Formats: sequence, C-alpha cells, structure tokens
Amino acid sequence: MEFVVEEGKEPRRECSTLLLPALSIGNVGQLAVDLLVSSSRAERVGFLDDPNILPCVGNDAYGPIPCGELALPLEAYESPSNALTLIQQRSPVVQGMMVEFAKNLADFAAANGKEHVVVLSSLDFGRWRHIDMSSGLQIYYLSSAKPDGTDDYCEQLGWKRLQEYNPDQRSWQFLSSLAEGNDVQDSSYPFEDDVEEEDYYPSLPFAALFSCFKAKGLKVTCLLCYCSEGDNTSDAFHLAESTCKLLGLSPDNFCVEEKWRIPYSWKTVYGPPPDMAIF
Repeated sequence: MEFVVEEGKEPRRECSTLLLPALSIGNVGQLAVDLLVSSSRAERVGFLDDPNILPCVGNDAYGPIPCGELALPLEAYESPSNALTLIQQRSPVVQGMMVEFAKNLADFAAANGKEHVVVLSSLDFGRWRHIDMSSGLQIYYLSSAKPDGTDDYCEQLGWKRLQEYNPDQRSWQFLSSLAEGNDVQDSSYPFEDDVEEEDYYPSLPFAALFSCFKAKGLKVTCLLCYCSEGDNTSDAFHLAESTCKLLGLSPDNFCVEEKWRIPYSWKTVYGPPPDMAIF
C-alpha cells in the first residue's frame, strides 16, 4: 500500500486516532465517516493506493457544489483540532483479498504513528439473535483492550460486546493466525467448506481489520450496529454520534451553523429525483 500525499499538504503526527469504515450491509460505516469528515471539516491530505481495492473515480463528495474535484477509492483526511485521521473507502476489496488489504492498512497505521484505530461497520439485522429495542438503536463493540474483546469504557457507555466474538472459536483463531503472518495450510481454511453459523461473523471485513490491527499491537475498537438495506442515514447518524462519545468529541463544536453538516453527495444518494412529467 502506497500513501500519496496531496500537493501542499503534510500529514500530522498528532492526529493519532485513525477512523475508518468496514464495508457491510447498508454502507452505514461509510455514511458515518462521510458525516464525520464533513462535519469536522477535515481536510484531505492524501490517497492510499492498494492493489486489493477495485478502482473507481467520482466527483467531490463534500463540496457545496459539484466542483469537479475527483474522489478516489481510498482517501485520507485529517482533523487536527480533534487529533483525528479519517480514511474513506469508496469501493470494495477484491474477492478473497480482505486479509491482505487489512494487513496493508495495519502496516500503514503502525508506520504513521496511529495509537487507536476505530472501525465503523454494520451487521445484518436478519442475523440478530437477541433483539433488544427497549432503549432504541443498539451499538455493539469489539475491543482489543482485553483478550475476550471487552472494554470497560465501552461498557460504561452502555454498549454490549459483540456476543458472537469467541477468540477460541476456529474461524477467529484462523483469522488471528493469518493476521499474525503464520503459515496456515489452505486445507484448514474454515470459510470454504462445512461453513457453520459461527463462521459468519469472522468472515466479515470488520473481523479481518480487527484481527490485523490487533496483531500489529495497535489498540482497536469496532463499533457495530444492526441494520437492513434501505435508507440508512439514521443508522449513520447514530454510529457517528457513538463515535464521538467513544472519542470524547462534541458534535456541537464541529459546525457553527448546525450540529451535523450533511455531505453534498447525500442529496443524490439514491440518484436524482424523477422527471415529474412522466406522471
């Protein structure tokens, strides 16, 4: 993975917290990062070039008008006032290369002095076993703070550890071995044949990112929410607000005119409105 610094910009070492999405159902992690980039007025400082990401190109996502500035698959933003580096991922990983991609990101984070990595992702509502909506939308977490994935501060915030995480289960162990660079025989790969229900969560992108950042000795926290496909903007707001709680940030201080600054790209997130003449 190559980090290409934008002309005239210089990355700041004090931006020691790294925030990034893990692609999943509803793209909630990406939408939440969009909100945080836009609202904190983070500036783009460079691009990440990785062979495991499918190429794509688009228009600027955050400007008030379409200015013709190109957006690429992996972009790095910084908010020095919040000591925050944000990575936005706009295209999927090549099939079968998620662990390699996660290793490259972990190498980048370690080489650039990141101390805490926060991964934002969504989970399939159809696989939620113990549904509890008594207090509204639920946030689940997974942390490297303790071997069992728990974190005292996350518990104080009222969040629950992802119940499906079991470091002794075969798929989680296999993922950890891959992340640590151990020589694992292809025949022992548990995700190909004889797939069981407990193998599902370790097969998701957030799990690979969590395992690889952890293997590098970095503190990593995954914030997760269950959702369905559709209009997931409310889930994105909830995940972004939870991120601010975790990092001790105040969204009220982001923007003078409003709490959250809606990205320009959200205006056409489902395409332009239909021509009313057809009716």
